[in-house]
Order: sequence, then structure tokens, then C-alpha cells
Amino acid sequence: MRLLINVNFYRNILINKQLKKAFCYKLKYIFAEIFIMKTILITGASGGFGEAIAKTLAKQNVKLILTGRNKPQLDEVCRFITANTPSKVLPLVFDVQNLDDCKKAIDSIPEDFKDIDVLINNAGLAVELNTIDKGDYEDWERMIDTNIKGLLYMTRLISPIMVAKKSGHIINIGSISSREVYAGGNVYCATKHAVLALSQGMRMDLLPHHIKVTHVSPGAAETNFSIVRFHGDKARADKVYEGFTPLVADDVANVIEYVLSLPEHVCINEINLTCTAQFNGLIHRNSV
Repeated sequence: MRLLINVNFYRNILINKQLKKAFCYKLKYIFAEIFIMKTILITGASGGFGEAIAKTLAKQNVKLILTGRNKPQLDEVCRFITANTPSKVLPLVFDVQNLDDCKKAIDSIPEDFKDIDVLINNAGLAVELNTIDKGDYEDWERMIDTNIKGLLYMTRLISPIMVAKKSGHIINIGSISSREVYAGGNVYCATKHAVLALSQGMRMDLLPHHIKVTHVSPGAAETNFSIVRFHGDKARADKVYEGFTPLVADDVANVIEYVLSLPEHVCINEINLTCTAQFNGLIHRNSV
């Protein structure tokens, strides 16, 4: 958190002794209880939300297991973290769509990274905006296999570690589309509705084991999301964000950091966040 990074600055401005005492107590609590070298696994960490979350959490001296399909991009993220933060990082290159690959990757984790405290199911994508009668079967398969099955595979493989030690936190990255539906978003919205339902089901299933589950629903965010959706057509992707200021990946990363900073007895079950210009599926665009 920025609060931890700028300790001296905040101490200087807290002239009031009582406030300073309260601040120092809180700081001590955070260091003692929250950021004790946790092991955090983030899927889809080679770009977008996943990259931003990894770089933000790396400032807190944690162990990061970062997964992704794009080895050069994932390696670059890992190099940045190693060079600029105190955290340890382990890259795993595989596709969450493939169960066998998921199993092999998790089995390959070295002993000093195996005790996973946090799973962030971030890997996800949308493909095209076709109406249901013109939908592409392969596009449907990619979205279902990544957004639903990939999340299920990773949760099934990691959650027993948390159950065994009676602690842990699973964060599922959903979308405003977990509750909204828009034209052409049929299958994508259905997969994100599934993520919300699965998050709620996980919360109930894991309640006896003291495991937190948080569903995070970002609105319109300018990442590589639309570029992937439109098969690399940047001009078409850029039009999605015309006329308003969308979220960026760091906005979502900061929310994740906050969620993880809370005391053990506090669980945020769901967060919906949008840019100021958006409410649910409605976006106000300024005239260009």
C-alpha cells in the first residue's frame, strides 16, 4: 500500500500526538498481521489486470506465483518485480483452459512456494460481439474454457491447500457483466454470471474452513481486453473508450491490495467498481 511506502511522509504530517500514536499502532498491526511473506498465485499475470496486481502486491515483500500463456511477457513482468521490489517470484507458463497443464504446473511448484495463501483467479477474456445466431463456436469455447473451467480447475487444485490449514483467500475477477447483459455480449456475460455464482458457492462451501472469497467486478477498463476481443484490431478497440475516462489496471490492483490488507475477521464478499462515467451497463460519453 502507498501508506506503507510513504511512512516517513505520513509521520511528518501527523503532528497531533494522538493521531501519530494511532497511526503507528495501525502500522505495526498491518506489518504484524497482514504482510507476513504471503504466497500469492495470480493467473493471467502477463498483462492487464494480472500484471498490475502482481506489480502492486510485489511492493509488500510477498512470494508471487505468476501464470500466463505468453512466456516473453510473463518473463518481463517477473524481471521487473525482481529488479524493483523485495518479493520473490515464480513464473509458470501454461494455459488454464487445459486441465492436464494446470495439474502439471501446480505439481511443479517448488516446496518453498507450495503453501499458497491467496489465489487470484484473474485469467479471462471476451471474444467478439456477435449476436447469438452468428456466434463463432471456437470463440464460445475459448470464453467458457478460460472464464469458467480455468477458474474451476485452479480453484480445485489450490483450495485443498487452504482447507488443510484453515485459512486462505480466493479472489475471483468477475465483471460488471456478472450482473449486466449487453448486446453482443451473450456468452461472455453468461460466463461472468457464472463467476459470480461460483464465487457465492465457494464462499458458502469454504465458510467452515475460515477461507475468504471475494468477487471483484470491474467496469470498463482500458487494458488489452478489447484488443483481445477484436482479434488485435486496435482501432476498433480504441473506440470502446472514446468520450469518457475508463478505469485502468492499476485501479483494480489497488482495490485488490485493499481487500488483502483487511484483518482476518473481515471479508469483503463482493466489490463493484466503475469509472465515474459508468453506472452498471450505462456509460455517459462526452461529445467528441
